[in-house]
Amino acid sequence: MSDERTDRPAEEHEQEAHEAEEHESQRDIRLGKIEAMAAAGIDPYPPRYDPDHHAAELHDRYAGLAAGSATDDRVKVAGRLMLVRRQGGLTFATLQDRTGDIQLFVDSKKLGAERHRDFDHLDRGDWVGAAGTVMTTRRGELSVNVDGFTLLGKAIRPLPDKWRGLTDVDTRLRQRYVDLIANERTREIFGIRRKVLAAIRQYLEGQGYWEVEGPMLSTVQGGASARPFTTHHNALDLDLYLRIALELHLKRLIVGGMERVYEIGRVFRNEGIDTAHNPEFTMLEAYMAYGDYHDMMELTEGLIVHATAQALDGSLEVLLDDEPLDLTPPWPRVRMVDLIEDETGVVMDPTMQVADARRILDGMELAWEPEWGAGRLMTTVFDERVQHTLRGPLFCLDYPQEVSPLARAHRTEPGYVERFELIVGGHELCNAYSEQNDPVLQLEAFEAEARAKQEGDPEAGDVDLDYVRALEYGMPCTGGLGIGIDRLVMLIAGVGSIRDVILFPTLRPEFGLTAGSSGDDEPVDPG
Repeated sequence: MSDERTDRPAEEHEQEAHEAEEHESQRDIRLGKIEAMAAAGIDPYPPRYDPDHHAAELHDRYAGLAAGSATDDRVKVAGRLMLVRRQGGLTFATLQDRTGDIQLFVDSKKLGAERHRDFDHLDRGDWVGAAGTVMTTRRGELSVNVDGFTLLGKAIRPLPDKWRGLTDVDTRLRQRYVDLIANERTREIFGIRRKVLAAIRQYLEGQGYWEVEGPMLSTVQGGASARPFTTHHNALDLDLYLRIALELHLKRLIVGGMERVYEIGRVFRNEGIDTAHNPEFTMLEAYMAYGDYHDMMELTEGLIVHATAQALDGSLEVLLDDEPLDLTPPWPRVRMVDLIEDETGVVMDPTMQVADARRILDGMELAWEPEWGAGRLMTTVFDERVQHTLRGPLFCLDYPQEVSPLARAHRTEPGYVERFELIVGGHELCNAYSEQNDPVLQLEAFEAEARAKQEGDPEAGDVDLDYVRALEYGMPCTGGLGIGIDRLVMLIAGVGSIRDVILFPTLRPEFGLTAGSSGDDEPVDPG
């Protein structure tokens, strides 16, 4: 999916040009106000302010205050002016902080005529601190009856139109700071993300997991099948990879005796951008000594249910493609081979003849590479013809060994490993398995990956000799899982694009080309 704007009607471009002219005019007026303030010895950007209440606290505390009531309770609030209305000798202003809105009631009888005029010179978008007593208007609007105020930060650029808000997707993503100001839905989504992360940590700590941190830079490509980003460390004159997964260092900690560990952190994959992929994203990985992939299914269900309920005030119903989806467990557990047969009518197996598997792909008009075995061919059929049909939530079990170099061989099914993916809305939300803890078999799997890399597979990993050495010190049977936090938040918040749940998604440069690139674009003046 491109991050470029789509073609729009000419009248929309004309409207944008008109708004740009108005914004530039407003900017000049506001710069003039700053000059006047400086001449009068007023600092438009003072160093600090000490509010003692947030909007939500006041609404909770005074929820029962009758209309037309006044109190002697004095409070100090701070936030951004979102709306200013002047009515005769009164001014009503909406102040927005991170918890919500509170009205400022400005009356010359309380504030004084001169300071009232100063207040009326403020602009929508300015940051303001205000002090006064709590009251309600005759219409019942909870307000602060202002007896003093301070300009905390002058806004030079005007905010988007208060009625239409900020609707252009490109602008919303590039200027997330304006998006957060103008769109309540955006603030709601990132409030959900905060609650999800807090709930995950709470749940895992309650299950005895320790939160840890692994390195983001490594000399070895591994932990997942993905194309990495590379960088260079000057002091050591060393090429390094940005991590594509958290796995291998966390399992070293299982070897070290920590028994239950998890990390929530950024990983980086040098791949395409679409509604489900961003080059940098957030992963949760957790590992449990003495467990297997059945334990990881139980953990995944419990964790996601807890996070959903915490974020949605107890509800387990989410919106997927604008249709309700109930996340109440237990979720179905179905083998990959059965899902393929149910959807396509063909029977495949990792131990089947490669020629037979190729004929199945040919019949479906799916491309394949000569070096692929039956397991990789079978997985391709699932990825291209089955997964996107699964609404879920559903655990897809038992993957071919060929595509799972870090997983333990299935205890009863030759050619398979004990691995599952949680599928929701046609996308992988979680990947987990019983971990490979045999150092000899793990080295063989690494060497097969390294051969694939030498043959041109950019997603294949290296031989991590230190990890093999760690396994040689002994790792108990272990279950491990990885959950894409961004996709989980998409599900719980009911949004369709990963860029809506990442504060600053990856986009093409806005102001011309970056250093070292070539082309005909001219830089754009950011002013």
